[in-house]
Amino acid sequence: MTISEKLLDELLKDYKNPEDLLGKNGIMQELKKRLIERAMEAEMSGHLGYEKHALEGRNKQNSRNGHSQKKVISNDTQIEIAVPRDRDGDFEPQIVQKHQRRFDGFDEKIISMYSHGMTTRDIQYHLKDMYNVDVSPTLISEVTDAVIDDVHAWQNRPLERVYPILFLDCVVVKCREDKQIRNKSVFLALAVTMEGKKELLGMWMANNEGAKFWLHVVTELKNRGVEDIFIACVDGLKGFPEAINSVFPQTKVQLCIVHMVRNSLKYVPYKNKKAVSADLKKVYNAATVDEAETMLEEFAHKWDTQYPTINKQWRNHWENVIPFFDFPQDIRKAIYTTNAIESINRSLRKALKTRGALPNDDAVFKLLYLALRNISRRWTLPIRDWKAALNQFAIHFEGRFEL
Repeated sequence: MTISEKLLDELLKDYKNPEDLLGKNGIMQELKKRLIERAMEAEMSGHLGYEKHALEGRNKQNSRNGHSQKKVISNDTQIEIAVPRDRDGDFEPQIVQKHQRRFDGFDEKIISMYSHGMTTRDIQYHLKDMYNVDVSPTLISEVTDAVIDDVHAWQNRPLERVYPILFLDCVVVKCREDKQIRNKSVFLALAVTMEGKKELLGMWMANNEGAKFWLHVVTELKNRGVEDIFIACVDGLKGFPEAINSVFPQTKVQLCIVHMVRNSLKYVPYKNKKAVSADLKKVYNAATVDEAETMLEEFAHKWDTQYPTINKQWRNHWENVIPFFDFPQDIRKAIYTTNAIESINRSLRKALKTRGALPNDDAVFKLLYLALRNISRRWTLPIRDWKAALNQFAIHFEGRFEL
């Protein structure tokens, strides 16, 4: 629609400062209110079959019957509008429907703020401060609770047939249960697709990790369409190798190098993190198991006096680290160079840090799902050097690989 210069001049004839145009009582807000009301009057005319004050409306069974006041929240403010009524009470406006209190886009604002870690009270204050809109905590909860249906659909969606790499990670959240606050573990399955893109397959909550729990997870993945996983990288291995191999017998289970390095650096102050990381890199970048053991001995000689726990930790898990050296260099790089796990943990910690204990399991899944949705939007490119890794997968897993 083309708006004439004459109309614009008329609207701006009393304009003196930005507040007159964009303020709470400015032209834009008044124009929005008047346009909505005019549209509803036009809808009423269409409903009755005649224009307001038109002669053909006389002696009609149904007619206009005044107005009712209604407050509607838009993207930037709260508007009070006059909704026309008819005597039969069957007029239903389309631009602002019955029981509608918010225009499209407003719910998305609430969901976006919630997903970035803002509490219900934070959102309430922010909307009041930025848009002068009063929103109750109940409304915010209703809007965000609607996400639960999306969570269930996402958790049960069909998956691809083959995933070359699967990472399993865990985040601990505080949740109320039986009138007590408990720490609960939420496990995340992050896969790399055949195109080299990262994809979150699902999340599961457990009070105790073990073979029975892991069997449930991998069985669910199979039921959703997964037929093969080449390499599964996990942090905690309790019960996992047996569970995954009972469902995917050809899958190689590997202790995640990213997790190993991250856990090692917990014991290192900031000033030495770079040096320790560089020396650990010599271990997992070694060409063979023998070379890796030599590098680990050199690491111990250099750092054991300051950080003896690191060497001990790698020695204790060595049998679960060395399968990694069966793979060609390009596959190794695909496993340990991805920073998706670190990115997930940072973003989830940010979303959780402003919270106390979440009220129930649904609240946990709702918050984590929204945070994970924000993270996955940034995964637009394949992981680094994926083409080279893909060629090695085709050779190393011949017969299970499809181009």
